[in-house]
Amino acid sequence: MAEQVQDKRAGKCEPGLTSRSVAVIGGGWAGCAAAVELARAGYKVTLFEAARTLGGRARRIETDQRHLDNGQHILLGAYSATLRLMKLAGVDRDQALLSLPLQMRYPPGTGGMDFLAPRLPAPLHLALALLRAQGLERADKLSLARFSTTARWMGWRLHTDCTVSELLERFDQTPRLIQLMWRPLCLAALNTPPERASAQIFLNVLRDSLGAKRSASDMLLPRADLSALLPEAAGALVEAHGGSIRTGAKVRALRSIEGRLWQLDISGAAVGGNWSTYFSGVVLATGASQAAALLHEIPDCDTSTVCSQLIAFESEAITTCYLQYDTATRLDLPFFALLDDPDNHQWGQFVFDRGQLDAGQAGLLAVVISASGSAAAQSQDLLAEAVAVQLAVAFQRPELGRPQWFKVITEKRATYACTPGLLRPSNDSGLPGLAIAGDYTAGDYPATLESAVRSGVAAAALLKGATI
Repeated sequence: MAEQVQDKRAGKCEPGLTSRSVAVIGGGWAGCAAAVELARAGYKVTLFEAARTLGGRARRIETDQRHLDNGQHILLGAYSATLRLMKLAGVDRDQALLSLPLQMRYPPGTGGMDFLAPRLPAPLHLALALLRAQGLERADKLSLARFSTTARWMGWRLHTDCTVSELLERFDQTPRLIQLMWRPLCLAALNTPPERASAQIFLNVLRDSLGAKRSASDMLLPRADLSALLPEAAGALVEAHGGSIRTGAKVRALRSIEGRLWQLDISGAAVGGNWSTYFSGVVLATGASQAAALLHEIPDCDTSTVCSQLIAFESEAITTCYLQYDTATRLDLPFFALLDDPDNHQWGQFVFDRGQLDAGQAGLLAVVISASGSAAAQSQDLLAEAVAVQLAVAFQRPELGRPQWFKVITEKRATYACTPGLLRPSNDSGLPGLAIAGDYTAGDYPATLESAVRSGVAAAALLKGATI
């Protein structure tokens, strides 16, 4: 069965799509994952992305200085779906990612800790890391051991979800261990403060990293920019399988045609104005609010339940402060944890030496602030100055207080607040031939790259299982 693409401006129709033609709306990591899965299964995929660059909320951006990511990320060895997709797309893992053992290391002399897991089989690697850890008292180490033992005994499951803070109190975790390990890990993984974060989702992440084989807890730092890390390779794979990538193309409306086809209204310079086009199946992989807007406007379809879930998410921001120094500037490690104290304008939580990841970025430091609403409210000049001073004091290196230039990037809708008992929508929209994908769909993980990829794979599986 052949469908047609109609140019509304010229009133023309031309042959186009087949019954195995599918659209993926949104070129973030979820959309790219769905597109790859469908393309490899033999579907003709058209991927629509409103922006000019693939990657969604984890992408490369152009600044007045150079290309930067819209946020510094850490992947985990437990991210099996992401690593699988990278391999399928032809990305060389060793070239794209720097693999480091699990660690939480603060600059010496700052009152932090030095926790480094050796490359030994689990759980021996954690036991030895705990034994050798510096900056922790005996009570702190016993507290951490008790947490791990109890969580394993519980199967990493709670009968009733609660906040991470409540969980830590229930497990008798020491204030110092909370400050130096649990709070930073919670912020990094869930982008939600422990007092509001879901304990069950936090335990899920710990289960698949600390509670699994040793390599699952490895920390993977991107050497390539985020768009090159996976989305662009995924786009190339789709095109190699006969599909197409349409960046700069915004889908403005969806319509179901007799329950067997989907009509998309599209606008943008990339498609030459306004178009309507037809597909047998659709993966809706935009952000939650955009997905709700498109679903709400579908004529003669009841999407009220899923829309109510999509609009209930509370956004959390992530801010990355890039500071450029002389190219000879280098930290002792690829990244350090930092003692943050927002009340005293110490906003930074982690600092990454980008020069150790990419030689072309020598002297560039990236400081990450998760759940950064308060920090983002500061002026960029004052925030960058405060972060630079924080680095100079933490490393006892005055030159770090005087960067050559800086760039503050805040992704205001980087994630959603991952709160206890949060209802997240299914990949199944309830409408024939329409699946939803995004890091916000139901799953074990918070809003991470892995969650997005898993959701995209699940959405593709739904369409492959349908008669489209």
